[in-house]
Amino acid sequence: MPKPGDVVLTKAQFTDTFEIKKRPALVLFSELGNVVVAGITSNTEMRGIPLTKKEGAVKDSVIKLNYILTVSEAMIEKVLFHLSREKKKAVFDELAEKLKELRQG
Repeated sequence: MPKPGDVVLTKAQFTDTFEIKKRPALVLFSELGNVVVAGITSNTEMRGIPLTKKEGAVKDSVIKLNYILTVSEAMIEKVLFHLSREKKKAVFDELAEKLKELRQG
């Protein structure tokens, strides 16, 4: 079972098509066989948290916290690498900032 902070290779469906492709993603949490992930892109022009080859990525990439999806554990092909404590904190802080409006309700 993948753990939070794992970068995995998973099948993902894109929102603009019904196409399913294998893509890297960051595991945020899992529960009851469902895994909530954030998509990762090699398009470094996109907004998100940078992820470098030195950190384990195949190419310099971006963790897209605006592209969160749920996949079945069975859709995850393999764990590629695990984020550092510092990078996990950056992801957490950015997600907390994005969710802050919920608290102000």
